[in-house]
Amino acid sequence: MKNIPSSNKWRTLLLLAFAELLGMSVWFSASAVVPALTQAWSLTDSGRAWLTMSVQIGFVVGAFGSALFNLSDLIPARRFFTASAMLAAISTALIPLIAFNLFPALILRFLTGLFLAGVYPVGMKIMATWTQKDRGLGIGLLVGALTIGSAAPHLLNAFGGVNDWKSVMLWAATLAGSGGLIALLFVEEGPYKTSLPKFNWKYVGEIFTERPLLMANLGYLGHMWELYAMWAWVPVFLSASFKLTGQNPTFAGLAAFATIGMGGVGSLAAGQLADRLGRTKVTIAALLVSGTCALCVGFFFGQNPIWLILICLIWGFAVVADSAQFSAAISEMCRTEYTGTALTLQTSLGFLLTLITIRLIPTLEGWFGWRWAFSFLTIGPALGIWAMYTLRKLPEAKSLAGGKG
Repeated sequence: MKNIPSSNKWRTLLLLAFAELLGMSVWFSASAVVPALTQAWSLTDSGRAWLTMSVQIGFVVGAFGSALFNLSDLIPARRFFTASAMLAAISTALIPLIAFNLFPALILRFLTGLFLAGVYPVGMKIMATWTQKDRGLGIGLLVGALTIGSAAPHLLNAFGGVNDWKSVMLWAATLAGSGGLIALLFVEEGPYKTSLPKFNWKYVGEIFTERPLLMANLGYLGHMWELYAMWAWVPVFLSASFKLTGQNPTFAGLAAFATIGMGGVGSLAAGQLADRLGRTKVTIAALLVSGTCALCVGFFFGQNPIWLILICLIWGFAVVADSAQFSAAISEMCRTEYTGTALTLQTSLGFLLTLITIRLIPTLEGWFGWRWAFSFLTIGPALGIWAMYTLRKLPEAKSLAGGKG
């Protein structure tokens, strides 16, 4: 066991989490200003969906390419993180500067997602080099930061960006660039860093043949089936409900920020519990709560905004609480020298799946209304619960959370 100065460790991890928070702020920068862009560019439901889907596609392409070529394990993590955050910031800033309709914006959003594939998974890899027994908490801290960063554009939107979408995107780009700078100056890999491995593109295929890793990945896919569709469309859902009940539209932006940002609290709480009780127990519980919320939230549409916000906050807490634990589980069961590759592959598959649900939610809303649109998402938590229950019964589950499963 290597001795790690606690102050240096947590100083680095907090700065890494802060850099992640800032770096990921560009993810939903366009989604946060969909109402303004709809008016400015005469967007259809399809165009609105593609503003988010183009980022997901870019991320999938970037993450799968990185996994296939082991980039996150072969390139020094700090440099990879910094360059990726800076390029994502530039891609976002160019939208208000040079994009005057949907098509160039989609290209730039694709590039934003492509570059963010070097921020999120690489950040998790760096976190893993600093943690062992407290890995659930460490990665939970990172995912919590990602969550708040993803919610940040909604806060910017609420305070002055409702009609000025360009300022929201420029500020988000500035935050992302700042995250890259913080990583460059203050973040380094920890004492559990492994030596650079040999290039091995076949390891991507090996991951699918190992049943414990397959179950952890299926649990993650069930989680992702729900997560990004919820994040992408709950702000629109809240805005429509508040408009129906005559509420100030600024409140919808604040409610969206609080709903998504609540996941930061959920990630930290779940991280601490998972290290103590086991990853499979915590993920199953979170999936059960979030799936129930997805099934029920539509019945609060157009009703008392207090009750609507309350269930959305619970949903926001639970929907991302389990995310870090799927990643922690993969990092504990995969070959250590290819941790970055395994995590990047996991995220690429998860974000590929989100394309289906992000695109289907507005279609389902058109067919059935907001009362039933989100209930479709419960399929994911059901799959995730089965996968994690199956993993819990496998002998390899003893490697999770120090033997707690």
